[in-house]
Amino acid sequence: MSGKRVLMQGNEACVEGALAAGMRFYAGYPITPSTEIAELAAARLPMLEGHFIQMEDEIGSMAAVIGASVAGVKSMTATSGPGFSLKQENIGYAATAEVPCVIVNVQRVGPSTGMPTSTSQGDIMQARWGTHGDHPIITIAPSSVKEVYSEIIRAFNLSEKYRVPVIFLMDETVGHMREGIEIPAPGSYEVVDRALPDPDDKSWLPYAVESDKEVPKIPPFGMGRRYHITGLTHDERGYPTNDPAKAEKFINRLMNKIELNRADIDAFEEYRLDDAEVAVLCIGSIGRSAREAVNRARQKGIKAGLFRPVTVWPFPEKEVYALAKRIKKLVVAEQNCGQIVLEADRCVHGACPVQFVGKANGSMIMPDEILAAIEGGIC
Repeated sequence: MSGKRVLMQGNEACVEGALAAGMRFYAGYPITPSTEIAELAAARLPMLEGHFIQMEDEIGSMAAVIGASVAGVKSMTATSGPGFSLKQENIGYAATAEVPCVIVNVQRVGPSTGMPTSTSQGDIMQARWGTHGDHPIITIAPSSVKEVYSEIIRAFNLSEKYRVPVIFLMDETVGHMREGIEIPAPGSYEVVDRALPDPDDKSWLPYAVESDKEVPKIPPFGMGRRYHITGLTHDERGYPTNDPAKAEKFINRLMNKIELNRADIDAFEEYRLDDAEVAVLCIGSIGRSAREAVNRARQKGIKAGLFRPVTVWPFPEKEVYALAKRIKKLVVAEQNCGQIVLEADRCVHGACPVQFVGKANGSMIMPDEILAAIEGGIC
């Protein structure tokens, strides 16, 4: 398939990109609208000497993914909102134990079972704050089938590099749309594997880090090192501790390994922003409607532009603030009752008005709706 142009669904591109990144273990439970990911993973992984397992529920799926990753295998699971809720305790475990893994959430309307076949972006805040306590997380939201393929590779790379769970936050529209894309040839994209310790280093500790790094080097189980993994706050040996000083050092390091590497983690699209007086901020499939709205506004003589975070968490705070200081209005469009708008408003610091365009009924926000907000007054 490599090097060929193919018609591919977003969920299919998610699997093919994950395989290209080195994913060789998948555990999950079928749930609309992500089921095609499980189906294709079940078919494709055995061809590459990988393994697929359907677990009894989403909690067990997340546990299996953690176990496979600890054994050294790049691992992934996929779900939608209800299953994502069930995964949260074990996502917290992966964050604390620093186990690389990728969790795909193809969003549908909620709460509860909601509208299983309808599109939504209602899990944005859950992707950041779903599990309890202060924890590191990276969340990526693609807007096209091509971007699904490239960004799922980047999701695995970031997970391996920073030993952190990465949430791949698709919406139903992106998951189920079909587009023609060219599959890149192997070697034309970066594939990152987790760093391993020097086998001759006698002073090695599993959760110790080098002075200029924030990420530990932990080998897979079975590679000649004995160490302890726990979900409890732990010291550099991996053993539980109630020492406040050690706990503070540990939590700060977990958070800093993301914050200090934002230049590598952050990604966003900027479109026609050079002279923009009004900007639209959105993620995922709404970026397509927003781009069309911006073009229509330009045809009417309105200087509009688009800012679309691809990396949603950590949120691009500095970039949003810098943009707000040079425009007259920021329009935030999202398929929910208001989640990103809260973060955007916080980051704007009053530099410009923020107008919200939301929809939570299972249908997409259309270009005309965004254009009306670009043209209109402040709500």
